[in-house]
Amino acid sequence: MAAVPSRNTPSTRRQNQRRRAVPRRNRLSWKFKLICASAALILALFLWGLLARHFAPAGNTSLDRFDAIIVLGNPADSDGNPTPIQLARVTEAVHEYERGVAPRLILTGGPAHNQFVEARVMARTAEAQGIPESAIFVEPEAKDTIQNACYSARIMKAHGWNSAEAVSSPSHLPRAALIFSRMPLQWRTHAAPPLAPESTLQFRAAITLEILKTTRYLLWSRQFEQCEP
Repeated sequence: MAAVPSRNTPSTRRQNQRRRAVPRRNRLSWKFKLICASAALILALFLWGLLARHFAPAGNTSLDRFDAIIVLGNPADSDGNPTPIQLARVTEAVHEYERGVAPRLILTGGPAHNQFVEARVMARTAEAQGIPESAIFVEPEAKDTIQNACYSARIMKAHGWNSAEAVSSPSHLPRAALIFSRMPLQWRTHAAPPLAPESTLQFRAAITLEILKTTRYLLWSRQFEQCEP
């Protein structure tokens, strides 16, 4: 009887190795495509936020006098004192008040990041800079920019006021403008002086964070975190 040739020849082993290598290459190719698709999606979303900020309106009116100046909140420090960001926003709003832009301030912001109510900390700062208590309106509940705009609009509606200048940090204002554009107000934005030059890492980090927040607003918050003024 003739001997049956062994199936484990070098040629057979090479063929088996090639067969095993094909699925592995397919798996690697699938993972690579998934990584590339995910990266492209993230980049597209980031660019969406960037472009939305670039084309965000600065206002919807040519008015230069308003019923109120709305100062958007920012967390106080761990001792309840105003941070440099808060101080810059309030100080600029005080300057606008002194220029006659509006006869009152609406300070908006609740205890969003610690136990201190942002609006009350800012109100104390405004009073210390000479704003009379009668010209200060405190909105102490808002936990984010959507609520800042919405709850301030409610105060204005209750008093029959129709126009406002919104004061905040330069990096924050484009996202705030997208939100205010959905409010039933005549409005414009006004920037407080930046705390850092545009060339610094701190400024770039703030801009990057705001681009991400803008993307989140466009993708999610605009649809699912709506607020009725």
